Parts: sequence; structure tokens; C-alpha cells
Amino acid sequence: MSTNPIKTSPLQSPAASPSSGWQMLFIKEIKRFWRVAFQTIAAPVLTALLYLMIFGHVLEDRVVVYGDLSYTQFLVPGLVMMSVLQNAFANSSSSLIQSKITGNLVFLLLTPLSHRAWYFAYVGSSIVRGLVVGLGVLLVTLLFTTPRIEHPLWALLFAVIGAGLLGTLGVIAGLWADKFDQLAAFQNFLIMPMTFLSGVFYSIHSLPALWQGISHLNPFFYMIDGFRYGLLGQSDFSPWLSLAITAGAWLATGWLALTLLKKGYKIRS
Repeated sequence: MSTNPIKTSPLQSPAASPSSGWQMLFIKEIKRFWRVAFQTIAAPVLTALLYLMIFGHVLEDRVVVYGDLSYTQFLVPGLVMMSVLQNAFANSSSSLIQSKITGNLVFLLLTPLSHRAWYFAYVGSSIVRGLVVGLGVLLVTLLFTTPRIEHPLWALLFAVIGAGLLGTLGVIAGLWADKFDQLAAFQNFLIMPMTFLSGVFYSIHSLPALWQGISHLNPFFYMIDGFRYGLLGQSDFSPWLSLAITAGAWLATGWLALTLLKKGYKIRS
């Protein structure tokens, strides 16, 4: 009697269901960053607070944006979203690279977890960390300016999509990097420049035409601009188009991350 071999993905055993166990990995990742909350949550909030104090104090009376807004009010959404994005990326990327270097990733490979379960757990926990840090930044900014949340659902939507996109990029970076130096290069030469050049500290309408056009090629601009619309009700670009661009970018990077996880890229020898 002939039998046909069962083909499985590198991250899924024959007995595994598509979503089995992802909740446990998700909870594990939440606990991982929560145990060092002083470093993963309090430190980014303090950094954003310092940015607000320095830039707000120096430029408050020198920069005019959107007419009726103070510069500090304009700055708050950018700092909140910047914190969300950077910490979502840091969560998934640091977890994967640490597991690869210390060798404990093998224990996850032995579990009946599908590549989708890995993705949902790592990206889901990155979204949680990004939102927690963003909420912390938003709360401390209440000490310096009157809160404005004109469209809360828009703000939440862009925060979730932004955190999901950066969490996905963190998965890709964590899979690609073999050591911390490579991960740092990915963050310092890609994530940080795109974040700082996305309109966090300025409106792109204040830029020359050439640099405005270049800014429109930066997907981080649309995430921050859309979030700014959610808080202030004003933005440099249509929130609907920003939503389409950011959602499309997340779908594209999500497909790439799932493909790499399914193949076991750099995590199976």
C-alpha cells in the first residue's frame, strides 16, 4: 500500500492547527516587555517628554502651523506616533534577535505553531507595546498643553496600523539580522531617518517643493499625518489617502513577513 508524504511548513507540524498556541506566545511576548517596563515603557515616554520640553520651549513662538494651533499642540501627535512606531519595531525585532543569539528559538521551533501564529503573536504584542507607550506619551503631554482629540477613531486606527506595520518590519529585520550590529544598522539607517523626516517636528508645507515630493515617498509621513488628523482635525494630506497607503504598506510587508516565516528564513539550519 502506497502512502503520500505529508508536506508541512518549517514552522508547522502535521498536528498543528492554523491558530494553535498563538495566544500563549502572544502572552509570553507581552510579559517579556512588561517585566522590564522601566526600560521598554518609561524610558521612551521620558525621551518624548524631553523632545517636547526642548522643541516646544525653543520654537513655540517662532513656528506657526495651521494658523490657530500652537507649535506644542502641533508637536504632540508627532511625538506620540513616533513613540508608537519606534517601540513597535523594537519589540518584535529585539525579541527575535535575542532568541536567535541565545539559542532559545529552538524551543519555539519544536512547538506545533504555524507561521501565522508566530506572526500574530509577535506583531500583536508589538501593537500592544506601541499603544501603551503612545498612551503614556499622550498623558504626560497634558502637563504642557490642552488636550485635543477631534477624531478618536481615526487616531486609534492610524496608531494600530502604524504599530502593526512597524511590528511587521521588526519581524523582517529580526529574521534578517544575525547579530545586534545588523539590527542596529537597520534601525539607524532606515527606521530612524524615515521617522524623523516624516513631519514629526514640522509641516511639510514649510519645505521646498522638491523635499515635499520626497516626503510623499515616505510611508511614515502618512501614518503620522493621519494620526495628527485624528487628534487635531487638521493634516497636510487627505486622511483617506493616508489610510489607503498605510494599510497597503502593512499588507505588503505582512505578506513578506509571512512568506519568510513560512520558509523558516534564517531560523532553521
